[in-house]
Amino acid sequence: MRIFITGGTGLIGSAVVAELLGNGHTVLALARSDASAQAAEAAGAEVLRGSLGDLDVLRAGAAQADGVIHLAFSNDFSSAEAVAASVAEESAAMLALGEELTGSDRPFVTVSGTPWVPGRVSTEADPLPTDGPVGGRGRTVNRILASSSRGVRSASVRLPRTVHNRGTGGFAGLLTEIARANGVSGYPGDGTQRWPAVHALDAAVLFRLVLESAPAGTAWHAVADEGDTVRDIAEVIGRRLGLPVENVPVETFGPLGEIFATDQPSTSAGTREGLGWEPKHPSLLDDLENIQA
Repeated sequence: MRIFITGGTGLIGSAVVAELLGNGHTVLALARSDASAQAAEAAGAEVLRGSLGDLDVLRAGAAQADGVIHLAFSNDFSSAEAVAASVAEESAAMLALGEELTGSDRPFVTVSGTPWVPGRVSTEADPLPTDGPVGGRGRTVNRILASSSRGVRSASVRLPRTVHNRGTGGFAGLLTEIARANGVSGYPGDGTQRWPAVHALDAAVLFRLVLESAPAGTAWHAVADEGDTVRDIAEVIGRRLGLPVENVPVETFGPLGEIFATDQPSTSAGTREGLGWEPKHPSLLDDLENIQA
């Protein structure tokens, strides 16, 4: 298939592009900068220049593809206003892509986070949260999944709090950045809250499987580690950076502090059974050993 992808040069997207190309698909990648275009071309993809806010460009990309994978997000977590703007931009992009695919029965794979359920591990059957800092994403993904009734083979890959590769990425990567900036490897609360994780190369395999075979209107969990405690994560970061490991105020983590402090383990048992997905790459705690001081 010829696949149009947004976010194809990021940590996750570059792995997805390689996975698609390695399994006989061709890729048309959205690129907003010269550097992104060069990276996409070097990986073997064709390039469509434009940004997530260029809705006509997104529609044009989807129109010439056999399927779409949406991964792009601005990742500006500097303030609550910035997060809201990022979510609004992404929502408009997803809806534009979904409209272009309506009635075609082509696959549209989008992304969200795994949900959290008080007192237990979340599953693929649990609904996405639709409130909080990124609740707008959940509401839009639900609309995309509902488009299965309008001739779109829509599906969602739910990513855990940390998608990592060689010690970088996701919430653990943000903890590392904050630790470098503050001189302390900090964690909110008592540090016993759990975050799920997956290696980017394992997540890429799941995106391909969902694209190729997932039924319309379904959600899948890209979870390898069901839940490492934040304190355990902070301790590895502190050791690798030579920094003290301490409890810090939740405000240290900016607009995502509330999420950082939440216990949110998740399972992928249904995904493994339904699609035959089996993670093979290093766990988060092992991969964090690649952090350089």
